[in-house]
Amino acid sequence: MPEKAYQRGLVWLRNDLRLADNTALYRAAKGCKAVAAIFIACPQTWRSHGDGDNVVAMRLRSLRQLQLSLEKKGVPLYFLELPTFPDVSGALAQIVDKLQVDAVFANAEYPVNELQRDQSVRQGLKTRGVPVEFSTDRTLIPPGSLTTGSGDGFKVFTPFKRAFIARHDNRGDGFAPLPAPRALGPDHMALWPDWIAVDGDHNLVRRIPDTVGDYGVAPGGDAQVLDWPAGEAAGLRLLKGFADNVDDYAQWRDFPARDNTSRLSPYLNCGAVSVRQCVQMALGQNDGRWQGASEGATTWLNELLWREFYQHLVVNFPRVCRHKPFKPETEQVPWSDRTQDFTRWCEGNTGVPIVDAAMRQLNQTGWMHNRLRMVVASFLTKNLLTDWRRGEGYFMQQLVDADFAANNGGWQWAASTGTDAAPYFRVFNPYSQSQRFDPDGAFIRRYVPELAHLSNKEIHCPPETAITQDLFSGEGYPPPICNVTESRKHAIEVFANLKS
Repeated sequence: MPEKAYQRGLVWLRNDLRLADNTALYRAAKGCKAVAAIFIACPQTWRSHGDGDNVVAMRLRSLRQLQLSLEKKGVPLYFLELPTFPDVSGALAQIVDKLQVDAVFANAEYPVNELQRDQSVRQGLKTRGVPVEFSTDRTLIPPGSLTTGSGDGFKVFTPFKRAFIARHDNRGDGFAPLPAPRALGPDHMALWPDWIAVDGDHNLVRRIPDTVGDYGVAPGGDAQVLDWPAGEAAGLRLLKGFADNVDDYAQWRDFPARDNTSRLSPYLNCGAVSVRQCVQMALGQNDGRWQGASEGATTWLNELLWREFYQHLVVNFPRVCRHKPFKPETEQVPWSDRTQDFTRWCEGNTGVPIVDAAMRQLNQTGWMHNRLRMVVASFLTKNLLTDWRRGEGYFMQQLVDADFAANNGGWQWAASTGTDAAPYFRVFNPYSQSQRFDPDGAFIRRYVPELAHLSNKEIHCPPETAITQDLFSGEGYPPPICNVTESRKHAIEVFANLKS
């Protein structure tokens, strides 16, 4: 695109709430004489997609921080609330007309409903002669651009990783972050109105509200997101701090009582930090290689590729966006419908200490350590034989980093319904996981204080004398909800019979 090809450009922000390394914002600032930004909230669609209060609170708080940063650059940020995605196309057409915009810029999103929304917007604005440019920004490369020898999308992570690294290793500059746009000056803000009316009693305004729809999530006031200072500056500080410790990541990342993970997932999810910024940091610690001198940096890059893989998956296999298992044959699994089991799992009241500690961490903080996400998902889907979609939905409701692609991919992996080279016989033993990764019980004691008095050995699998829950009051600690050994055997038999 030649510089300053357009008079007035509009940047349509979604989950890309940052100034630096924002492809759509960079291209708009480079190609337009005047630039404004817009964020469109669609709370009814968000609810139907399972977005909970925590992830929406992080989104709105980060959006407010971005508005302040954009205003310092002379760029106004407009806010509009509409009920659903299908309402967006018509509203944007009106906005483009009233603001006299001649180009729209956005970063691509990939789940099915988002793709349909964006296609509708592009077609609607095409009739007005206004181009819409969607850039690759949420992923390192465009989903669908990396395929097997037969031209299909990858179904298994390891071959995907090998193909990605073969193409991109030692080419770190290809993922170099873009600079933030230059300041446009104080007079630039005066080129744009303070607000405009949009049909249907909606107004486009320059104020980020405390809440949208029925999300009661006043910025900074929700207890579950207080541990997550919002916005780009906070995310970059966290990234910088993690860079000092990334060499230890491989050794300690699986130990939930230690603070040795990046904790960047909420910032990646709302786009306060970009995946390219993360990759640049890790490659810088790894001699510019995807598999290099630092075991910690190599391991973290591998985790970033898992994120990439799941984003590609929803494009290559869109059925996973429709509550369908990746493996169609697993649609026939006879999942249990024991609601009480699911409720006890949600509450962290299963009688299995590491599972309960993990679920209480989720409920109290809006986040869960990644090792424990696998443990609790395996326990729900295999030991309790509960439909993975119930767990997937609960995580979406609770997580401050709730991302559909990663959440769906992780749950289907645990349930043996998803992309997996070794399917149904993988069942995590929560007791051995606890003994291995929380050896002195420090994490369990933090979240299950009623077991704090037990020894380091007993705390993983409390003796019967420690089971003190009163069946009427619910006080104390309950007996195990199931026999882990027998329930594992039963789950394997169920899947084996299904396969045959």
